Amino acid sequence: MFSLYFSQRISSLNCRYVGGRNGIWRARRCRHSAGSAEGDGTGEDNATGAAANHDRHGSDSTTVETADRKKNNTSNKSDRMQSKLEKLRRQQKRQELLRVSKVMKVQSQPARSWKPKEIITYDIPTMPGDKKDTSVPLPKSYSPAYVESAWYAWWENMGFFKPEKADAKNADKKPYVTCLPPPNVTGMLHLGHTLMVAIEDSVVRWNRMQGRPTVWVPGCDHAGIATQIMVEKSLWQSQQKTRHDLGREKFTQEIWKWKEEKGDEIYRQLKRLGASLDWDRAKFTMDESYARAVREAFIRLHDKGTIYRSTQLVNWSCSLKSVISDIEVETKTLNGRSFIPVPEYAEPVEFGTLTLFAYPVHNSDEKITVATTRLETMLGDTALAVHPDDDRYRHLIGQSVDHPFTQKPLPIIADHSVDKDFGTGAVKITPAHDFNDYEMGQRHNLPSIIVIDDTGHMTSACAQFQGLKRFDARKAVSEALAEKGLLVETKDHPMDIPLCRRSKDIVEPMLKTQWFVDTKQMAEDAVIAVESGDLKIIPESHKKTWYNWLNNIRDWCISRQLWWGHQVPVYQITTTNEETNHLVAVRWVAAHSHDEAISKAAKKFDLPAAMIKAEQDPDVLDTWFSSSLFPFAVFGWPDQTSDLQRYYPTTMLETGHDILFFWVARMVMMAKELLGTLPFTEVYLHSMVRDAHGRKMSKSLGNVIDPLNVIHGCSLEDLHKKLMTGVKLDEPELTIALKGQESDYPSGIPECGTDALRFALCQYKAQVEDLNLSIETVLECRHFCNKIWNATKFTLSKLGADYIPLPINESTVALGPMDRWILSRLSSAADVCNTAFEEYQFPTITSAIREFWLNAFCDVYLESVKGVLNSSDPEVVRAAQHTLYHCVHSGLCLLSPFMPYLTEELYQRLPKVKGQDCPSVCLAEYPRKEHYPARDTQLEREVDLVLETLHTMRSLQADYQFKMADAKVQVVSDDVTVQRTLESYSNTLTALSRCPGLALESTAPPPSGWLSTPMNSRGTMYLRIKDSVNVKSAIKKMSTRRKNLRVSLDSLMQTLEGADYTEKTPLRVQEANDRKIDRLRFDLQQVENSLNQLETAS
Repeated sequence: MFSLYFSQRISSLNCRYVGGRNGIWRARRCRHSAGSAEGDGTGEDNATGAAANHDRHGSDSTTVETADRKKNNTSNKSDRMQSKLEKLRRQQKRQELLRVSKVMKVQSQPARSWKPKEIITYDIPTMPGDKKDTSVPLPKSYSPAYVESAWYAWWENMGFFKPEKADAKNADKKPYVTCLPPPNVTGMLHLGHTLMVAIEDSVVRWNRMQGRPTVWVPGCDHAGIATQIMVEKSLWQSQQKTRHDLGREKFTQEIWKWKEEKGDEIYRQLKRLGASLDWDRAKFTMDESYARAVREAFIRLHDKGTIYRSTQLVNWSCSLKSVISDIEVETKTLNGRSFIPVPEYAEPVEFGTLTLFAYPVHNSDEKITVATTRLETMLGDTALAVHPDDDRYRHLIGQSVDHPFTQKPLPIIADHSVDKDFGTGAVKITPAHDFNDYEMGQRHNLPSIIVIDDTGHMTSACAQFQGLKRFDARKAVSEALAEKGLLVETKDHPMDIPLCRRSKDIVEPMLKTQWFVDTKQMAEDAVIAVESGDLKIIPESHKKTWYNWLNNIRDWCISRQLWWGHQVPVYQITTTNEETNHLVAVRWVAAHSHDEAISKAAKKFDLPAAMIKAEQDPDVLDTWFSSSLFPFAVFGWPDQTSDLQRYYPTTMLETGHDILFFWVARMVMMAKELLGTLPFTEVYLHSMVRDAHGRKMSKSLGNVIDPLNVIHGCSLEDLHKKLMTGVKLDEPELTIALKGQESDYPSGIPECGTDALRFALCQYKAQVEDLNLSIETVLECRHFCNKIWNATKFTLSKLGADYIPLPINESTVALGPMDRWILSRLSSAADVCNTAFEEYQFPTITSAIREFWLNAFCDVYLESVKGVLNSSDPEVVRAAQHTLYHCVHSGLCLLSPFMPYLTEELYQRLPKVKGQDCPSVCLAEYPRKEHYPARDTQLEREVDLVLETLHTMRSLQADYQFKMADAKVQVVSDDVTVQRTLESYSNTLTALSRCPGLALESTAPPPSGWLSTPMNSRGTMYLRIKDSVNVKSAIKKMSTRRKNLRVSLDSLMQTLEGADYTEKTPLRVQEANDRKIDRLRFDLQQVENSLNQLETAS
């Protein structure tokens, strides 16, 4: 990101100030435009933003020379600008070297090895949709392949994901409704989908377990460009035919055929992730019911005048022969002269150069030299512009220069937007192929000459260059200028070029007549919705993006020159009688059908229907137009269906921050415009998923993580094979990528399972920072699954086959202190989880669940209760069983939103409380603190003291490597409360420490022969050396530690004693250093004391 920032700044400094609507640097506008899915959202609107700034090709900076000024120095400001430019270039180079060295460093670090786990499969014959057989014993260890089989089909068959299940019991509860951002029909599962499902499904399942009627609507986007390209490639590979060979109707049939065969793959993969979607409500954006909603939206907005037809600059792909949206534009940064492959060109095309050439002033010896990165566009120049107060050109304003090829005079005009201090203050104006030039042309009534046609060839306006491909014309124009003595020089030039994401073609700003949506009022309403708090954006840091984009929005181009998509429901009207054609000249009528268009036109123009002809516009609508209707179209709008009345508006939308303006803002605008309501009241935005080292995932680095590889596992050999399929990498990139895989995954990727992957993703703070996913983190979550598996197996073994649980608050026996403690911790965990779910604080929830299962239940309670379960006192045993059951039952329910498969597998093995036979953990009530005895904070403090004592013992053990079973340990405290507490928990402390030689004393033992360590301020722990410690080994270890502590302390002291430390070091850093010194001195003193005690004993 840092390197990208500098490349963007360099590009902006190379650009001229052209003013335009907002009067700002052209490249700065380019940088803030919504040119890619990763943009910051402060730029121009879809399909016009990238075209608005052809500086993605570079910039038309200018240099001017006359016969008298050729050797003059440039202005001081220009010198300063060039100096700053060079500085930034050096900084960019340093950043790139740093990035490369970081990549090499990352690749040189060996990954942690892992041992393959036994893969256990579920082999009992089970029909899809039937319940899994849970009568068989649990496998000896956790295996994702076993656990995650058969459950999803049963959930779906039982209708657990449908709101009607809850509506029957909780019809009065407000439903929780959300929509899955519809993935492309061509899409395959990636980590973005996985993070999205992990977050959304956890919230959906939590709400369902709260008893709320819950609707999570799936859908699939028809993805106009992506799908058409994919089917065109398939058609050519299989039949050697183009879509034009088939014609529009047959080609569309081929797409539908492809969709039926392969288009549901993304749905199958979403099911593999455990997404609890209501599949009966799934919508494909080309379904007839959805298409009707799209037509209705267009018709209403057209009839109102909000949709209009106009000629404006747009992003144009010559390869696709269509307008494309800004999200389809990728920016490629070049540091200088580079050769880029371009479709339909046999050889790579040169970019990253700046060409300077001269325009002769008419009837004068003077010349004006201008510079451009797109030399072919000079054939469309219609003027040169200078600042009106520039004394160098005041005498030329109103005169003209001669175009060297068209022979047309180009006026020299004055405009305040020109920066007279940059370069030498004159700029060339190409209104038809540059947005800012177009605006200047409008101000000065300049003609717009189109010199590049739809296919990327030069038009008839280009004199001898007519018919040439645009980049061939670039070279030809350069040669022709040289022949005329007007070519000054061509030099390297850092620049950004816009690439069509689908076709990899160079995007051209083109003047086209298209359909546009007037977004001004809609954008104002969307801004007010957030400012008023009616719409909440989480995290709030994205509000700035929202305001910047909507406050600077341009009208939205919604027509595309494709065959796949919603054909624009508008008809051009003519009459059968030439004498009446003037009555309907250039008239358009929006309608659902041809017949309706005839009827509407007859009424509108007061003509007989028989006299009217209607021809539908062949273009299709922008995919974002149809997807902007998703929250209400999926429920049957424009009809007032029961679903629409019950489930709209929806509750929350979760999606990636990169489409906040492409999709989220447009849904808000369209819903407010068409229904008068917000489509949702909350928007939760997650971040980009990066690799463990913080790098953006890239095939060329070999660090792309396929979620299915993590779920099922993948060998290094198979990773290599996948890397070499699909889009081919160049040889140097392939070598780096293969080495990257070998470094990160030397043993391949272990089988982790869906549950572990989902839980791992939700552990990260996914709102602001990018999420750096490590396979090791996922593997640790698999180990967590195994811990839960073993704890549940232990619990089941201690309950017995005939155990019948009682409700949590109806135990027939008195619970012991540790029973009450673990239930208090359970109550706390439930409270934390529910509060955090309401605030979408997923790391807080996952931490609370791990804390309960691992640190409280497994590490403490289970260990403390093992001896109790072997007691001869049946009441004590029943109390422990009661507590074990409810901890496991509630713990599984707490975890279920994140790990649906594991929790279902284990939940089905638990006996059920009489009268509470919930069929699935999906529908079980989510634990709340009210379900348990009131939290006992005093009891928790007592157990904390026990655990603190245990921690001190284990720290001693780590230092001196003794066996607990052989050790003699004394805990000494003069605090009566500490004495009484530890005495009352002595059995628990002995059970947890496994140290029978532990004693509680009020006086310290003799100083010789014992090692001591403080227990904070509560007392001191003593370890007898004779029985426990290898003195020689311990002295060696402590001496090494003392040496390291002294080195650290001396180094830090030198820093503090340095010159100007107090003046130059921030106060917070000074305070942190002071704390470090105190800690180092304390640790050093403890080590010295230990050494003295050891040496005395020796």
